[in-house]
Amino acid sequence: MTDHDHRRVIAIDGPAAAGKSTVARCLADQLGIMLFDTGALYRAVTLAALRGDTDLADDTALAQLAIDSHIDLRPASVEDDRLADVILDGEDVTWEIRSPAVDANVSRVAAYPAVRDALLPVQRNIADGSEVVMVGRDIGTIVTPKAGTKIYLDASVEERARRRYQDLRKQGVDTDVLSVMEDLRERDDKDSSRATAPLRAADDAVRIVTDGQSVDEIVLSIERLVRERWGEAA
Repeated sequence: MTDHDHRRVIAIDGPAAAGKSTVARCLADQLGIMLFDTGALYRAVTLAALRGDTDLADDTALAQLAIDSHIDLRPASVEDDRLADVILDGEDVTWEIRSPAVDANVSRVAAYPAVRDALLPVQRNIADGSEVVMVGRDIGTIVTPKAGTKIYLDASVEERARRRYQDLRKQGVDTDVLSVMEDLRERDDKDSSRATAPLRAADDAVRIVTDGQSVDEIVLSIERLVRERWGEAA
């Protein structure tokens, strides 16, 4: 692995709907630095596979799709609660990659070592020498193991289901909390049991349980930690 400088990377990991994206966006805004939601890359590849009828059991084809697809993340151009514009082969797919169909298949696609290998250099290069908040499930353990600040955000499955249900309803998706909770439990099992880059907290990560805490409280605690490690006054 090329020796990258990730000392000022803030790695935020955790299970689905734990509040990672919201916290990361507010933290990046507060610090005035870049936000990179790495999960968008895997979601974009999954969307491309579904659109092109790529066999989701063919890891070689999926890895090649990841290499061939032009995936870009840009600052949000629309004020609709998005973290960034996600562009797939020139098309804005920011919300399409959050669809139930992508939700149901992204863990499978992301579990393939070949796909992760194809996207790993992209993630590391973006982080190299940068002040950046990176969000995902294996940032602190695999993508940037030398990140200067590692956070693991967690929440009860009940709280996460409530949040995801509210998000889906805003998008006009007809579902119910129990179904969402079952989907999250299945997603947790897939993410934590996969052989490659399983979901887990890095040994040196600061674990934060978000139940009962406001976004502002969580962001403030992380900001203080970051500024302390960066040698800045909070």
